[in-house]
This record gives sequence, C-alpha cells and structure tokens, in this order.
Amino acid sequence: MSSSSFSKPAPYWEGTAVINGEFKELKLTDYEGKYLVFFFYPLDFTFVCPTEIIAFSDRIEEFRAINTEVVACSVDSKFTHLAWINTPRKQGGLGPMKIPLLSDLTHQISKDYGVYLEDQGHTLRGLFIVDDKRILRQITMNDLPVGRSVDETLRLVQAFQYTDKHGEGPKPGQPSVRSVSLYKM
Repeated sequence: MSSSSFSKPAPYWEGTAVINGEFKELKLTDYEGKYLVFFFYPLDFTFVCPTEIIAFSDRIEEFRAINTEVVACSVDSKFTHLAWINTPRKQGGLGPMKIPLLSDLTHQISKDYGVYLEDQGHTLRGLFIVDDKRILRQITMNDLPVGRSVDETLRLVQAFQYTDKHGEGPKPGQPSVRSVSLYKM
C-alpha cells in the first residue's frame, strides 16, 4: 500500500546507491533544504530506461542551478546498477552517471511510493518532486513504454519554487491574473 500523498511528507527511504562508480548509503534526509526529483524506472538493461536516465544525468547542472538534485531508483541490485554504468552506451549501458542510481532490492521503497507492480516484479515509471521541506509536490506515473521529459520536470520544479516564493500566479515577467481585465466595461 502506498504511503505517498500530495502535500504530505514524502515517504522516507534509505538504501545503497551507485554514486560516481562507488557504493554509498543514501537517504531522503540527505536532500533536506533542496528540491529532489526522485524517479523510478522498471529495470536496468532495458530499452526506454537508458534514454531518460542519461537525459536526466546529462542535464543535472540545470537542476542543481535551481537547488534541485535527481535520484533514479529501480528494484535491481547495486551490483546490476554498477554493471550497467560500467557498460558503454554503444553496448546498451549507461556509461558514467552524474546522478545516483538507488537500489530497491526489497521493493519497499517502490511499494511506499505506489509504483511497484507485484505481478511483474518491477515498477512503473514514477516521478516524484519533493520540495525543500520534504513535502511531496508532484506525482507522475507512466505506463512502461513511455519515458519522462526532462524539460517538463524542470518546468514543474521551477513552477513549484515560484509559487512557494510568490504565491499562485503566472510566470515571472507575465502580468498577474489580477492585473488583467477579462471583461470590458
């Protein structure tokens, strides 16, 4: 049963991740004070997964520029993650990664976030945006054949950050709803 809900604290997690080619312990609280894009993908060495993981990794500096980190998670072991990273991209691997790959070998994290497919033994493509106070702000779940958009994820993080600072309203530089007359007198 999922314990993830909008506007509530994100379910706590901790586990072993591959970070810069090494096994390291990682936990949700490591990201306090920052936004976190936490996404699940079904399995290592599959077809859609590397394209989106590589896209998030390649654009990590854009996330960091807005005080946001990115963590990818699957039910594969840390050893499988490392093997996938150590496999060249031209041979179906990831190559060097700039984001952590977290192992959820017990499936507990994916169950807590409501993305685990019990009958298939892996997860949906779930993406969660957690704010700097550990509150879950966005939940996106895709069926297996469709990946996620880095551009849309960046836009969502920026939108949440903007409304956190300025309240609900338009993007910076655009007139507010209150300042635009919708009806002529």
